[in-house]
Amino acid sequence: MPLPFQLSDPHISEIIDYYEPHSLLASVVTCELSGMKTTEERLGDLRRRKAVAEAGGGGQRVDAQHAKGKMTARERLELLLDEGSFQEIDSLVEHRCRDFGMDQNVIPGDGVITGHGTIEGRPIYCFAQDFTVYGGSLGEMHGLKICKVLDMAMKTGAPVIGLNDSGGARIQEGVASLGSYAEIFFRNVRASGIIPQISIIMGPCAGGAVYSPAITDFVIMVNKTAHMFITGPEVIKTVTNEEVSFEELGGASTHASMSGVTHFTANDDEDALEIARELVSHLPQNNLEKTPLKPTKDPANRLCEKLQELVPEDSQKPYDVLDVISEIVDDGAFLEVQGDYAKNIVIG
Repeated sequence: MPLPFQLSDPHISEIIDYYEPHSLLASVVTCELSGMKTTEERLGDLRRRKAVAEAGGGGQRVDAQHAKGKMTARERLELLLDEGSFQEIDSLVEHRCRDFGMDQNVIPGDGVITGHGTIEGRPIYCFAQDFTVYGGSLGEMHGLKICKVLDMAMKTGAPVIGLNDSGGARIQEGVASLGSYAEIFFRNVRASGIIPQISIIMGPCAGGAVYSPAITDFVIMVNKTAHMFITGPEVIKTVTNEEVSFEELGGASTHASMSGVTHFTANDDEDALEIARELVSHLPQNNLEKTPLKPTKDPANRLCEKLQELVPEDSQKPYDVLDVISEIVDDGAFLEVQGDYAKNIVIG
């Protein structure tokens, strides 16, 4: 790749800064300056950087994640998408913060894995926050990677699934982090009603990390390990002198039965991802497509004779409407939404 300037230029550092630090041109310059002349040396450097990105926060933090009963971000994506379909984008993006020692703590990928794949052969865009890297906190570049995925999903008319496991804004980056949150919220609103947006809460999500999921179409929470709250129990105690646990403040059961923020509660990570796969199978790709059809062996002219037994003649006697729905729908297949919220009505 020919360079539009001389490497001997005394202002070479300013020139590199002018070209985005993650651009192909800057990478070529860096290779030239580091003495990597051959293609094999450059490919070796690329493989090394990709290996660092794939390692996330390292073996110790990965083990800590597993000890909590949680999967890593990459393991979650592998289980969510069809085997071998995931194509990662921006895997080597790094943050640009140089304050508070962050210049000595740079991990490629910046704590979020973004890309696209398929679910039952249908295109899906997705991102997974990596709690082993900076606690999954959202910095400037982290947020812009998510924005890029949302933009690509809008352009192609495909659903977006976000796997959220984040401590919120990355405080070291200050307003730059908050600016990226604003960009994400803007895209969430713009995509509303155009493409399906699904959020899976798979860890402790606080502050800005819960605003975006709350305005998406569907929210899935993992019981016991997932939490959603604007501010944590410690702040609540300081301000109101009231002691409240993580579960009481923002656990899956709280949001499923009291706030109504979450639509599905999963037993573990695997269950949450399976719910997401099933949910996508019921949704159109976008607002211009029809709902996908599923083959069934249930005859269209089948009589629902059991309804006479399920619904009592006495209108004062109660009955389970779920049994009635299961009898009517094809093959008895029914996906209930918000099953624990406002139990006087059933939707799905």
